[in-house]
Amino acid sequence: MPTVLEIIQSSTGWFEKQGLESARLNAEHLLAHVLGKRRLELYLEFDRPLFEPQLAPMRDLVRRRGKGEPLQHLLGSVEFLGHPFLCDARALIPRPETERLVELLILECQTKPPATILDIGIGSGVIAGSLALAFPEARVMGCDRSTEALALAAENLERLELASRVDLVESDGFEAVTGPFDLIVSNPPYIARDTIPSLAREVQWDPVLALDGGPSGTEFPSRLIAEAGQHLIPGGMLALEIGDEQSALLQEQLLAHDYRSIQALEDYQGAERFLIATHG
Repeated sequence: MPTVLEIIQSSTGWFEKQGLESARLNAEHLLAHVLGKRRLELYLEFDRPLFEPQLAPMRDLVRRRGKGEPLQHLLGSVEFLGHPFLCDARALIPRPETERLVELLILECQTKPPATILDIGIGSGVIAGSLALAFPEARVMGCDRSTEALALAAENLERLELASRVDLVESDGFEAVTGPFDLIVSNPPYIARDTIPSLAREVQWDPVLALDGGPSGTEFPSRLIAEAGQHLIPGGMLALEIGDEQSALLQEQLLAHDYRSIQALEDYQGAERFLIATHG
């Protein structure tokens, strides 16, 4: 019977042939998932023999991962700021950039925590849930135009015991939202429509609705900038995740719509990925 180490090595080799990045890490995560263990626990069991009840599901997961199915979907969850969130094809896979946005907002609001927060395009609920945990006195609302995303968010909020503090609303932007709010945050669709087919194959598993930012990629962010002021308290804050090379244009729009104290902040790769501004 093959051992834990041998399965990791053979899976890693297969992933490398498929051009998969972080091949060894992927193999370890999948085997740990099959065995119901933490990844690092595998290092204590390299000589453990594996049998068909473990090998069959591992083969299936390796095959699916080799075809580009995201690791997060195969594992069924993702960690975001230290908390586990269910993750599947109903919503965008949470990524480190969005985690960074929430970290920046928590730091920004430390001296004056927001009492009311709106997350536009809640997706799986990582932003709304994380901010609700960081600011336990705040009332949070999350909206999305996807009923499937709202269902996933509801499951995650229930698991985090936040269902009573985060209201979910089916809404296209501000269409069905009431306010005002101290903080409005969004990771909106910001990919230019004609570039979506060229994105990494893992990204192709994300809902198109969560990616498609119109012909230029700025359609939805621009709409939020134009409309958010009507739903913010005086001095309220708007925070957006944005696409590559969109910062200058969107900063001009913020200025045109009476925003001040505009901050353009970088992601871990040094790209201007976030805009934070106050209104009025």
